[in-house]
Amino acid sequence: MRLRSPWRPHIPAGDTSPAERLADALAGDILAEKLDAGDRLPAHRDLAWRLGIGVGSVTRAYAVLERRGLVRSIRGRGTFVASRPGSSGRMLDLSANMPPPMFSDRALTRTLSRLARTVDPALFNVYPPVAGHIEHRRIMSHWLAELGVDIPPERLLLASGAQQALGVALAAGRGAASHILTEELTYPGMLGLIRQAGLAACGLAMDRHGMRPDSLEHALSRHGPGRCIVYVTPTMHNPTTATMDHARRHDIARLCHAHDALIIEDDVYDCAHDDSLPPLVTLAPERTFYISSLSKTLSPGLRIGAVAPPVAFMPAAREALLNSSLMIAPLSYAMMAQWMQDGTAASVRQALRGEAGRRRELALRIMGPYLTPPPYDAFHAWIPLEMAQAVPFTTRAAAQDVRVSPPQPFMADPARATQAGIRLSLGPASLPDLTEALRRLRRVREEMGNSVT
Repeated sequence: MRLRSPWRPHIPAGDTSPAERLADALAGDILAEKLDAGDRLPAHRDLAWRLGIGVGSVTRAYAVLERRGLVRSIRGRGTFVASRPGSSGRMLDLSANMPPPMFSDRALTRTLSRLARTVDPALFNVYPPVAGHIEHRRIMSHWLAELGVDIPPERLLLASGAQQALGVALAAGRGAASHILTEELTYPGMLGLIRQAGLAACGLAMDRHGMRPDSLEHALSRHGPGRCIVYVTPTMHNPTTATMDHARRHDIARLCHAHDALIIEDDVYDCAHDDSLPPLVTLAPERTFYISSLSKTLSPGLRIGAVAPPVAFMPAAREALLNSSLMIAPLSYAMMAQWMQDGTAASVRQALRGEAGRRRELALRIMGPYLTPPPYDAFHAWIPLEMAQAVPFTTRAAAQDVRVSPPQPFMADPARATQAGIRLSLGPASLPDLTEALRRLRRVREEMGNSVT
């Protein structure tokens, strides 16, 4: 005889679907420890009848909870609350910056089965064009247009992820400019590419809106016209989460135009069309290398990025892409096309925004005043600290079995850095593990207080 579920069914009112509201209600009770590890959830049909919703809504809600790591289903037995986090003594990892998994085993199986019947064998039998197949570039162009970036497919080059796209932009632009200006804290992958190119990054002062115009103007004036490439992440800056407002974006574009500087715009975290946050490429298309990717807004395993060079730099960018000798796996192309054409990609992008909001609120609720409130939907957060605090914080966090990103890899010029802090990656961990990790980090931060020893 099956044990009766101890959960008292309830579903909050709201504008979202019944499945989403049911998942949120159950998640809240599980995280609040109103249910114990191993507790059974109600059977699908019984819960649907008691709440007055469809059985399909219950099925979808349980699937969402399983992806979040809150429940586990056992064939023939039912669905149960997952075990409590941290009980195994394993390291809770908040260092890898990626979204949570959104594709279940069944969803991937359906996609692969459909591709087995419909995929064009020519994708696997020949080398793809350097810039990617034109039909895939059209699909990516449509995806970007939904974000407010209208770039014709002929101007897009597809790359094996944003990292390769950034390398292509840097290689194409450095023939015309030799000085790289960026935020004083920035993406370590780009700093690595700059060092590999034999260049040095000049880190510029930041505030809560990102790169400061006065610092940029001073650096551009010092180097002279036509000598600089400005690398920026205007939306959800990595690592600080700073997001440029409308005025800041226009100021950066205006200064780069006045000093004839090129721009590499890293826009991998942009997930929605917002007229108040125009991408720099829409303000200065003649000088902006626009970079996008599917890894942060759809799936980390779908290693497809895009670079849209200024028209004058298209030949150099194509040559740089050819010389980089990496190509996108044909199966990734096929899966991208399938998901974007059948609506799966748009649905996952929307679901990820909702999940980002939930995790952001969780982090703010637990970390409180120690966390800079993230202004946008993505899966990282920032704890500002003095350098003398940031370094020991990582050590103390590790002693509590929590891995976080140390500050040094993000510094354009460690010897001159004026800011430091700890980036928290909120995506990969299950919600129970994330909750436990944040609680441990809160204790570490409280114990450190204002000390710098």
